[in-house]
Amino acid sequence: MKIERLCLLFVCTMFAAPIAFGQTAPEEQKSPNIILIVADDLGYGELGCYGQQKIKTPRIDQLADEGVRFTQFYCGSPVCAPSRCVLMTGKSSSHAYIRNNGPAKELAGLKEKYGWEFPGQRPIPAEEVTIAEALKQQGYATAAIGKWGLGHFGTTGDPNTQGFDLFFGYNCQWHAHNHYPTFLWKNREKVYYPGNDGKSLTGETFSQDEFTRVAQEFIREHQQQPFFLYLPVIIPHLSIQVPEETLALYDGMQEDEYQHKGYLPHPKPHAGYAAMITHLDQDVGKIVDLVDELGLAEDTLIIFTSDNGPTYNRLGGSDSEFFDSAAGLRGLKGSVYEGGIRVPLVARWTGHTTPGSESPSITAFWDLMPTLCDVADADTPDAANGISMLPAISGEGDLAERDHLIWEFAGYGGQQAVRMGKWKGVVQNTTKGNRKIELYDLETDAAESNNVAAKHPKIVKQMQELLKSDRSESPFYPMAAKAKAQK
Repeated sequence: MKIERLCLLFVCTMFAAPIAFGQTAPEEQKSPNIILIVADDLGYGELGCYGQQKIKTPRIDQLADEGVRFTQFYCGSPVCAPSRCVLMTGKSSSHAYIRNNGPAKELAGLKEKYGWEFPGQRPIPAEEVTIAEALKQQGYATAAIGKWGLGHFGTTGDPNTQGFDLFFGYNCQWHAHNHYPTFLWKNREKVYYPGNDGKSLTGETFSQDEFTRVAQEFIREHQQQPFFLYLPVIIPHLSIQVPEETLALYDGMQEDEYQHKGYLPHPKPHAGYAAMITHLDQDVGKIVDLVDELGLAEDTLIIFTSDNGPTYNRLGGSDSEFFDSAAGLRGLKGSVYEGGIRVPLVARWTGHTTPGSESPSITAFWDLMPTLCDVADADTPDAANGISMLPAISGEGDLAERDHLIWEFAGYGGQQAVRMGKWKGVVQNTTKGNRKIELYDLETDAAESNNVAAKHPKIVKQMQELLKSDRSESPFYPMAAKAKAQK
């Protein structure tokens, strides 16, 4: 590819009209900017452009109106850390390094050694190649602002050694359970917020507002060069917390009695949850407005999506049933049924995306690495196993052919899923020795309510083979039952 470009440049130089004295050569066109916004636990049905009726999201809806909305896009895993690992490294969850939430034993002494209040989860290894590292090879300035969750400073997963010039936010996902923290990280230094106590429902500084402020600063500072802004925000992950002025937008919203479980209790959980999403929506609008104000709309691909499905069991006051957060799909966060892994994705690239368009392309988190490398004309790492979504984003051309998608999640009893065209296979409780596939026809049964495995043994057998062959063993996240239990 590089040789072809050099040859083309030579030919163009030979036959181009000479530049007159006093004229300057045209500036070399810079690579497109990329802004990737990832919400935390936002359900497929929690945006107006995906059918939400109770929560107001006019700015994200506008983004969809000005770009393309994907209807069959999937996250990397039904919970946080493994999904983000899939996203950052471009490997599907059956090959990714991290396949469940949780700490690593090797971090046990680091909390005491360094005085870290929140030591983080299992770090990705140094040899993993992230999107940021791939784009830096093309001269991109890079920032991750929000929640990282793939390794603390001082480990191999340190975001500053994984390709990001700037990291700002929560390094550890447990730290991110409060939206009014006493401190956030800016690279390896703490930024303190004395008006927050890290325990109360409110405080002086809302972390989401800080993410937006720092993101705007980054865009302004790097508007003359290509930049990659990764915004893995915390909303609407629990606890339910939001500034009073946004909460006031939902005065009078119906509230139901419930038994509180986990996280901080909110006096108006329905209103609070809706207000959090609206607050995020307003901040997305601020980012888009800045891009437009700086004249960068035609040079900037903006993508908005979510890391997994919505929360279950009214944890922290959340109520996915009240909001129809999964839009009628089966399952929620922690499940490989559609409601746990199908997520919204809207993309706008002015002059490239067709306004108000819709893509039914079956795509997933591990496709974002090759997509963004495609946009930046960067080399996709060999280990990445996705395909570029750029043809679906631009509406020009067809996606590369692909037979299937696979998910492997070591949590919640062990689960696997496979998507083959209209067919979806699900295996539950793998750690208890179960290998039986449930089969659903998503064209006629998006809610996965009718298991048709008995009627299609050939499809089931094909899926069984794929679930065995298209995976790599993980020393940390076993999927099979122990040998003794299998006897």
